[in-house]
Amino acid sequence: MGFSTPFKRFFAWLDVVTGWYPADMSMEERNLVRKIDVFVLGYCCFAFFTKYLDVSALSNAYFAGMQEDLDLTGNRFNYVNAVYQVGYCLFQIPSNIIITRLPSQYYLPTAEVMWGLFTLGTAFVKTYHQLLALRFFVGFSATACYVGCLHIVNCWYKKAELGRRNAIYFSAMPLGTMIAGYIQAGLANINTGGLRPWQWLFIVCAIITIPVAVFGYFFFPDVPEKTTSRWFTEKEKMLAFDRLRGDGFERSRGLSWTLVSRVMKAWQFWTFVWMGNLFWLAPYGASATTPFQLWLQSLGKYSPQGINNIGTATSVVSIPAALLAAIYSDWRGSGKRWEMMLFAGVLMLIGNIMLLVWNLSFSATFAAFMLLGISNGPGNLVVVWAAETFAHDLEARAITLATINATNCALYLVIPLGAWQMKDGPRFFAGYTTSVCMSAVQVLLIPIAVYFQRRDEKKFRELAVLAGVDPLADSSEASAEIDCNIEKNGGELVVMDSVEIPTSIAEAYPIEHESDYRLQHAKIQVKV
Repeated sequence: MGFSTPFKRFFAWLDVVTGWYPADMSMEERNLVRKIDVFVLGYCCFAFFTKYLDVSALSNAYFAGMQEDLDLTGNRFNYVNAVYQVGYCLFQIPSNIIITRLPSQYYLPTAEVMWGLFTLGTAFVKTYHQLLALRFFVGFSATACYVGCLHIVNCWYKKAELGRRNAIYFSAMPLGTMIAGYIQAGLANINTGGLRPWQWLFIVCAIITIPVAVFGYFFFPDVPEKTTSRWFTEKEKMLAFDRLRGDGFERSRGLSWTLVSRVMKAWQFWTFVWMGNLFWLAPYGASATTPFQLWLQSLGKYSPQGINNIGTATSVVSIPAALLAAIYSDWRGSGKRWEMMLFAGVLMLIGNIMLLVWNLSFSATFAAFMLLGISNGPGNLVVVWAAETFAHDLEARAITLATINATNCALYLVIPLGAWQMKDGPRFFAGYTTSVCMSAVQVLLIPIAVYFQRRDEKKFRELAVLAGVDPLADSSEASAEIDCNIEKNGGELVVMDSVEIPTSIAEAYPIEHESDYRLQHAKIQVKV
C-alpha cells in the first residue's frame, strides 16, 4: 500500500525535526516503519486519547453542574473515581494475558465500543448510585486499552525507536484530558433537548470514541508474528519480524507455569513495578487535575469554564516534556534511559515540596503545579526501560507492564480516599506529604535499576567473549552472532577446556554442570 504525498511530506518533516528514522535505515525498512506508525501507533494513540477523553470528562463534568445535579457532596466524588478504579483493576493482568492469545485487532476495538457505550450512558444517569454503576463498567471495559495498546506498540518497534513512539503514545493521555476540558468549556451554555452541559459532554465523547473503534477493526494489524493484515505485504511481515529478532526481541514462548517463576525471579518486575507506580502517583496534584482545579476554584476569580481551561495547563506542558525527554533518551541509547527519569524525578520532588509548604505566592504555586506537569511527561520512559530489559521474554514483559498499571490502579483506588480527601482541599496536607515521600523513594530506585541493568550487560559481554564475539559490539549484533554460532554447534555453544572462564561466571554458574544462561538476549548452553 503506497502513501500519498501529504503523508510522505509529513514523515519527511518529522524525520528532519526529530531524527525519526535512523540515517542508515534502508528505504524498504523505512516504508515498513511508516506503515507501523500509521496503523499501529496511529490507532493506539487514538484509542488512548478517547479513553482519557472519556475518563477526564468526569472531572470536567463535576465542575460544570454534575456536583449539584447528582448531589456529589463530601467524599462522593472520590468514591465515584474509586469505583472506576475497581473496575479498571480487576481485569488488568488477565486482559494482557488474553491479548497474547486472542487477535488484538478485534479484541481492542470491541473493548473500545463497550466503554464508548457506557460513557454515553453516563450522560443519562439520574442518581449518585447510577453514576457509580456506570463508572464501574467504564473502568472494566477500558481495562484493555492502555496496557493492551502499550504491549502492542512495544511489540513492533526496535529499541532505538521505542522512546519517541512511547512518548507519542503517552501524549494521547494529556491531549485527551485537555480536549475534554475544552469541549466542556464550549458546551457551557448549551441546554438543548432538556440536557445539561455536563450531559452533552459525555454524549460528544461517545460520538468521538465509536468511530476510532471502527478504524481499529479495519486497520489495526495485531502483533508482527500473528498479523494477517492486508495492509502489509508478506515481505513486510517477514521484515517486521526479522528486524525485531535482530534487535534482541524474542518471539512468544507461550503460556505455561514457568511464566510465574520467570516473572517472580526477574529484577525488572520488582524494580519497575515499584518505580512506575511511584513515578505516576507522586505528581497526583497535577496529573489527576482535580487538586489543581480545586486550588483555582478556591481563588474565587475564575468561572467554571476558566477553571476547566486553565486546569489543562499541566497536561499542555507534559506533552513537549514527554517528546523532548524521549528524543534525548533515544539519542543517548537504551542504557541511558535513567538520565531523563532522574531529571524528572528531581523536578517532581521540588514541585511537591513547594506544594507541601503551600504558603507561597500565586506565581510560585502555579509554577509548582507546572513542575509536576513537566515531570509527568518523561514517566513513560519507565515502560520503555522495562520493555527493553525484558526483550527476551514477551509474556513476562506483558505481565510486568500489566502489573505496573494494575497496581497503579489499586493505589489510585486507596491513596486518594486516604490522603486526598475532598474535604481537605485545596490544601491537601496529607496528600502532598505522601507525594513528597513517593518522589524521594522513586528517585532512590533509579540507581538500583541502573545497577541491575549494568550487571546483566557485563555478564552478557563475558558470554560474548566465550562465544568468540566482540564484547564491545552492539548487543543486538552480538546476540545474532552468538545465535549463529549456537546453530552451527547443533544448538549448543561448546566451550573447550582451554578456554578460561571468567571468575564472575564460574561463581554464578557451577561449571561442573551444564548450565542454561538467559542473560538479556542470549540463551547459551556451556559445556566444559
